[in-house]
Amino acid sequence: MDITADRVVTIHYTLKDDGGEVLDSSAGGEPLAYIQGHGNIVTGLEKALEGRKRGDQFTVVVAPADGYGTREAGLVQRVPRRSLQGAGEIRKGMQFQANTEHGMRVFTVTGVVGDMVTLDGNHPLADQTLHFDIEVVDVREASAEELEHGHVHGPGGHHH
Repeated sequence: MDITADRVVTIHYTLKDDGGEVLDSSAGGEPLAYIQGHGNIVTGLEKALEGRKRGDQFTVVVAPADGYGTREAGLVQRVPRRSLQGAGEIRKGMQFQANTEHGMRVFTVTGVVGDMVTLDGNHPLADQTLHFDIEVVDVREASAEELEHGHVHGPGGHHH
């Protein structure tokens, strides 16, 4: 069965950066299950999986535009520490969810200087070329319920 829109695809993946460093991998754990054509995974990877079959193993290189986007300077903000009330001790690397005009964004604390905190709303992998090693574990039709909800139910259907 080929991978086409509305089919549930289960893959094992390893994601590396340009330097070959592993950023994320399903190896040794649950494979990832997603519904093709629903934007559950980055565009470039979804495009590369189209038409593949169970057992296919391949590598795909995804440019930033088809991955997590390019960095936007406007998403970096400096805010006074007191505006992050209730967050306890603010440390570099902490993450906050905040509503922006672009919807929910995760902001990462990239610096704390005196009373000012620098927050970066760019995805940590923005501007990065993504190198995926993919193995297609399974392809099946999605259930009506899965299509209605837009995500997989059962094993492997966790959100990243």
